[in-house]
Amino acid sequence: MGTLKHILLVSLGLCSLAGFSQEKEAIPWASDQKLQWDNFKATPPKDSRVAAITASGISYQFSAIEKNGRVELDCEIGTYFYPNESWYRPETANPIILSHEQLHFDISELFARQMRERIREFSFTKNVKAEVKTIYGEILMEMRDFQELYDRETNFSRNVEEQLRWNTEIAAALQEE
Repeated sequence: MGTLKHILLVSLGLCSLAGFSQEKEAIPWASDQKLQWDNFKATPPKDSRVAAITASGISYQFSAIEKNGRVELDCEIGTYFYPNESWYRPETANPIILSHEQLHFDISELFARQMRERIREFSFTKNVKAEVKTIYGEILMEMRDFQELYDRETNFSRNVEEQLRWNTEIAAALQEE
């Protein structure tokens, strides 16, 4: 194997809401596939007044090799929706709320793209595992803050004008790549 000094394979199925395993049912993000209410399979909690919850997030796996003193990384980053952790209340379901939930999934994809870019631009050392984990942690914190801003500005989809503005802005951002 010559110059191959280190091989590292890490597979983490983590998402923004909790540490869901990749063994759970997951729908990968795709530009031509939108969520439908039948994708939301969990039962809503009886004590919650929330209309719907989307469990989505980013997972990654990578391998790294050191060649001639330089660490090269092969990294796969995906965005997933977790049906068995996502739910809605049929009595409140409407297209605006569904578009709100879709945008939570779309926002996860935007941050996965940011992670891909950071990984591409980063000069890794022998501490590659910790460095990737740090980038991932930073992305998750930024995504959480952005998701919270989205919920605040749209008032959880109740402010239809803001919801439509966000729909347009996120759609445009997804078209940029």
